[in-house]
Amino acid sequence: MGIGLLGQKLGMSQLYTEQGKVIPVTVIQAGPCAVLQVKTLDKDGYEAVQLGFKDKPERLAKRSERGHVANIDSKRQAKLGAAEPRKKAGCAPKRFIREFRGAVDGVEVGQSLNVEVFNDVVAVDVTANSKGRGTAGVMKRHNFSGQRMTHGVKKCHRHLGGTGCSSYPSRVLKGKRMAGHYGNARCTVRNQKVVVVDAENNLLVIRGAVPGPTGAYVMIRPTNKLPAPQKNPWRLA
Repeated sequence: MGIGLLGQKLGMSQLYTEQGKVIPVTVIQAGPCAVLQVKTLDKDGYEAVQLGFKDKPERLAKRSERGHVANIDSKRQAKLGAAEPRKKAGCAPKRFIREFRGAVDGVEVGQSLNVEVFNDVVAVDVTANSKGRGTAGVMKRHNFSGQRMTHGVKKCHRHLGGTGCSSYPSRVLKGKRMAGHYGNARCTVRNQKVVVVDAENNLLVIRGAVPGPTGAYVMIRPTNKLPAPQKNPWRLA
């Protein structure tokens, strides 16, 4: 199954191979995920599977969120009556909901997917929001070297320097690297090798770092990097 899973980043650690080599790894709680909706080409114009991760207490969920996963009787529904409601997952509202585009064969609403879908996967792509660092200067945000600390430079050692273009075109060009908001942007790391698949504890251990702080929600899918990797020298279990 090439859909993917939703999960939560638990943190980083390191493992050792039998030869004594150290492997930097990220531990992710991957699933279980409930299939909330299956979108088809005929009905929706594209194929996708909508998954939900981590239960949300009903007291915190909106009526629309509760109605998305379970049938809620209402006067309007009774009045319409004739329209057949779509199939619901019949589970608790979810905190993190995302879609995975791709073939939907063999997937049904209400089905539960766990980390075992990655048993035969060599590498994965992980998508999440990077750590937010607020407003940052050019030295931190773009790795500028700054200005000299010697005679002639006064109180502008960490400034970016000139940005103008003289009399022509007399403006700052678009895309100029400047100080500004840094981080908290959606990004993807690709081709991360799978090290351990722990189905008992719903843990996925992959080699290297993934975006986001500890506790961040992530999307994990089999890598689309071509040519697809056939061997995984880092797989331990």
